[in-house]
Amino acid sequence: MAEPLFLVENVTKSYQTGDVEVQALRGINLTLEGGEILVLLGPSGSGKSTLLNIMGGLDQATSGRVRFADHELTSLSERQLTLYRRDHVGFVFQFYNLIPSLTAWENVALVTEISRDPMKPGEALEMVGLKERMDHFPAQLSGGEQQRVAIARAIAKRPEVMLCDEPTGALDSKTGILVLEALCRINEELKTTTAIITHNAAIRQIAHRVLTFHDGRISETVVNTERLPPSSVVW
Repeated sequence: MAEPLFLVENVTKSYQTGDVEVQALRGINLTLEGGEILVLLGPSGSGKSTLLNIMGGLDQATSGRVRFADHELTSLSERQLTLYRRDHVGFVFQFYNLIPSLTAWENVALVTEISRDPMKPGEALEMVGLKERMDHFPAQLSGGEQQRVAIARAIAKRPEVMLCDEPTGALDSKTGILVLEALCRINEELKTTTAIITHNAAIRQIAHRVLTFHDGRISETVVNTERLPPSSVVW
């Protein structure tokens, strides 16, 4: 069998808040296969975002091991983590973080200018269904369109992995489905491994696997033998 793209072994993360130590992760073990869509469910504070931040090189584990392909993330310097994020990871968050004074095309082009093997900005926008909107500014776009620009920006550098933290959290169901369709298309056509954090349990139906978090631990793992397209998900 091929090696997993991600290997997470006995990862813990603790924070000190005054005199109180908060255990955000309490011994997480998981693998993430190449080309897989993984959905992470669980209440706020259960450790989902902390894990994604560690996998994305935005944070460091307190203990344990995280490997991405041939990169041992837990032993990388800050500069090496910056290069890892730049070259391998696309991030999508609940809030779009677009630059208001730049068009959709220009927001995507910012990433392509520093990437090793980028798509053309127009190609990335076409993949998320925004070919006709690339000259519009964020204020001229709906929330769903802005989120799809953010997805286009993330995929334009051809990352091996997409890490998405509540990408539909600020959207209504119809618009959220369009965003999920964009993520699924990218996963299918580019084989981009994708992890999606969500509070919406219905989204689990698009995943290959679903992890449920509780109190810093994975409490349940479910493999979907039949996946649904986003258009068939009942919110």
